[in-house]
Amino acid sequence: MKFQYYILILVLVVLFIIFGLKEVNKGKSTPELDLNVVKEYNEEDVEVIYLAGGCFWGVEEFFYRIDGVVDTISGYANGDTENPTYEDVIYRNTNHAETVEVKYDPKVTDLTSILMYYFKIIDPTVLNRQGPDIGTQYRTGIYYTNDSQLGVIENIIKEEQKKYNEGIVVEVKPIENFYIAEDYHQDYLKKNPNGYCHINLDLADEKLEREDLDMNEKKYNKPTDEEIKKMLDKEQYDITQNAFTERAFSHEYYDLEDKGIYVDVVTGEPLFSSQDKYDAGCGWPSFTKPIDMSSIIEKEDNSFGMRRVEVKSQIGDSHLGHIFPDGPKEAGGMRYCINGGSLRFIAYGDMEAEGYGYLLNLFD
Repeated sequence: MKFQYYILILVLVVLFIIFGLKEVNKGKSTPELDLNVVKEYNEEDVEVIYLAGGCFWGVEEFFYRIDGVVDTISGYANGDTENPTYEDVIYRNTNHAETVEVKYDPKVTDLTSILMYYFKIIDPTVLNRQGPDIGTQYRTGIYYTNDSQLGVIENIIKEEQKKYNEGIVVEVKPIENFYIAEDYHQDYLKKNPNGYCHINLDLADEKLEREDLDMNEKKYNKPTDEEIKKMLDKEQYDITQNAFTERAFSHEYYDLEDKGIYVDVVTGEPLFSSQDKYDAGCGWPSFTKPIDMSSIIEKEDNSFGMRRVEVKSQIGDSHLGHIFPDGPKEAGGMRYCINGGSLRFIAYGDMEAEGYGYLLNLFD
């Protein structure tokens, strides 16, 4: 009898637990499966561009598949109203464009590659339409976040224009506003693999042919003497062409600490990186090494009764300065003591726009 009593108690406890849990969870919906692939990144390490290319469902998924892109978000950009809904954009003439925020890791890819992929999936000669979608909300647009991106955008459009008889009508403007679209638009094609898409997503798997654009490593040539005289002021000319030495502490580069590269003022050939610059206390820009040893010439110099080693640029044959064996021992022990007047500084943020994007990995 006691055994039956214990069994009854146990059954009642189990029933109480089951019904109690149901009551606790009453009204709670089952959480949806998160279909996003998690991409971890730090906001300060990524760069952003905003791209409008017709219906944002396909554009968002396409760029998410590009190597180096860490996140994509669908939204409404550069319109006339605040916080628009999808219905506002479609039916109420808000002038927003369906746009995708593309965040990418500059250590893996660059804006040139991002835009080359962009032009694979749009018809840049059609105004306010992509595929079957018609309206200002479906216009093409590249909306940049800083002025250094503009030069890259203009270079790409210039190259793309060669492929068309009609003019390119892609809108190029700074990003003025961007409102994230409703949740059901985000990752739409992940949630609906057979959903509508006006572009071929397989194009994301195609490799780019950067060499065809001549936007990779630049070619550097020495101008004629007459051209050099027109390019440079008298001191720069005397330094680079006649081995003149500027006064110590007289040039702004001697204590410049900004991130970037230093190129030959005559040819633009990259010579030194801010990563290798240090304060030697001598009054001239000093570096522990050049970016590439093949970009310089070291030549014995016995002028002024001294035995020194002159440093010249390889392509421009520009006099740069001298090398001394009193640099930081932990960095090789050499000091490249360079005249600021022989150099031009390219800030890190301007490197890609000026054609030095292939050297951004110096700062990884």
